Amino acid sequence: MVVTSLALRPMTPADVGAVHTLEVATFTAPWPRAFFDEELAADNRTYLVVEEGGDLVGYGGILVIDGDAHVMTVAVAADRRTRGIGTRIMLALVDAALEAGARHLTLEVRPSNRPARRLYHRFGFEPVGLRPRYYPDEDALVMWALDITERAYRDRIAAIREAVA
Repeated sequence: MVVTSLALRPMTPADVGAVHTLEVATFTAPWPRAFFDEELAADNRTYLVVEEGGDLVGYGGILVIDGDAHVMTVAVAADRRTRGIGTRIMLALVDAALEAGARHLTLEVRPSNRPARRLYHRFGFEPVGLRPRYYPDEDALVMWALDITERAYRDRIAAIREAVA
């Protein structure tokens, strides 16, 4: 199936209900709805949503502090996965991180979430350790993408961008 008519835009408080519905459908330990309200109101955060045909089909967010951008969350509706939506969210988050002055990216992911790990690896994230008991039922794999302001990383992102254009 080909991705058509995607709209990627900043998340607003009006999106929180639909975002939380997708959060609950996606994650075994979902964030409380109020957490999204708090994140939207906080400094140094960028949250985005993706709509297709009027439906909210994905979202993602970062926190930037001291030159590091922490990918807080990325989710795509189950029936819309493997269509490049997660890649587009990640491209926008990298752009936002660079605009905010980040030099490195980090995130935590379930070791068992192979599709997410493949996506993050494509964006230059490499595992550096485990965060024990991060999830109720599993440790988290801590991953970093370093030196995102350097030419090699910008070339990587340009190639990804070209592949999804």
